[in-house]
Amino acid sequence: MSTASSSSSHDGGDVGGGDFEGPSHSRQRFNTAVWPEPFLEALATQIAIDAAIELGRLAAAPALSNFFQVCRTWRSISQSDPLWQTLTRRIWHRHRLLHPSWHEEFIYRHRTATNFRSRSYTYATLNFPPNDDNNNEALYCCRLALSDHHLAAGFSDGSVRLFHLPTRLHVTTFHPHQRNHLGLFSRAVSGIFFTGNRLVFGSLDGDIHVASIDVPGAPRRAHLGDVVTDGVLVDFTGCSRWWVGLYAGVPNCAFHVRNSDTEELVFIGGTLMDPDAVNGWHLLTDLTEHIGRIRITSDDLAVGFTSQRVIVFDLRNQMILGEEEFRRQINVGVADAYDEAVLFVNGRGVANVRQVRSLDEICRFMARGSLLGCINGGYCFISVGGGVRVWELDHGGSLYILGELIGDAAAMVADERYAAAYGGDNRIHLWDFGARL
Repeated sequence: MSTASSSSSHDGGDVGGGDFEGPSHSRQRFNTAVWPEPFLEALATQIAIDAAIELGRLAAAPALSNFFQVCRTWRSISQSDPLWQTLTRRIWHRHRLLHPSWHEEFIYRHRTATNFRSRSYTYATLNFPPNDDNNNEALYCCRLALSDHHLAAGFSDGSVRLFHLPTRLHVTTFHPHQRNHLGLFSRAVSGIFFTGNRLVFGSLDGDIHVASIDVPGAPRRAHLGDVVTDGVLVDFTGCSRWWVGLYAGVPNCAFHVRNSDTEELVFIGGTLMDPDAVNGWHLLTDLTEHIGRIRITSDDLAVGFTSQRVIVFDLRNQMILGEEEFRRQINVGVADAYDEAVLFVNGRGVANVRQVRSLDEICRFMARGSLLGCINGGYCFISVGGGVRVWELDHGGSLYILGELIGDAAAMVADERYAAAYGGDNRIHLWDFGARL
């Protein structure tokens, strides 16, 4: 495979290319006719997945390279696009094509992940217009979200600015419907995410808006929040199936789960935020504290954090699968979950990476002085000392510090190609690790 061009162990050799050059008598010992293609595809899939689980995702390509070199028949399996589709989904958790074939998609994901490890990226800052209302209200970025082609930034005035990533240009600004507010920051964006061609965002007062990326126009208010009845919407996230809000201020109402298609409420309950009720109300007048986070990972699981607890919640069956109380409080600003990993950092600066479903420990490392953080499928990004330090998640190894100073970060996000942060310099910083095929 042209997964990588060099011969290093991380690049994976030339998977799917080249002839087997062993002695002729060795080749004659293989009776490849007895190996049907479906069996070989299943074997290649299992070998790649086992390598990824044991050694990390970048180990899948070298394992496949060795497999394809056995003989010409085994190498022919590398031409099966369904094989690459399965591997791309299982190893890279990618379900949509950005490239002409699944083979090329796998290659791109491998090379991009290699770029994260080797600090190979392009850097830019995103410029956005000042407050469009001309009321001299200072803008403060509260949340960032990424999709394949866009970045969205949610601000303290409730507005959301949309950027086109290939051109780095500001596309439009969405303004929510205005109404009476309880507290200076009640309309501040508390959560934002992409789903298909829609952008969904919520504010501390509980309002939820939906905007179309492709069709210009004002966002639609999908839900009118009621702070007195529901509490403060501390964090908000979603995917193609669910919208999940994390609320503080009203007992036994921590989770509000909605069906993303019908937008109807299907579950409300949970005590996760009960100890932080007062802090929840304080957010309406002071945005400096992080008191709770909610993340949706694979397999319809949600992970909720406070400074004292983490829980794993099954969205489909609406039940708690696991929970843990922390002996030392954690920094909620650095708590994150992505795919199959959970990250949190305690007050002593010890970062802990866990498996989502079981909460079993994967690794730990030191991250003293951490202010804000996020993870993607293989790497951790933490704002420390005015810069961003990067670790790998499989073993907790420290890799490097990004070359640009950003000050104290107020919002951070990362996916399988980009990392972005809103820094203390009031700019949006963007790092693009995307590989070139």
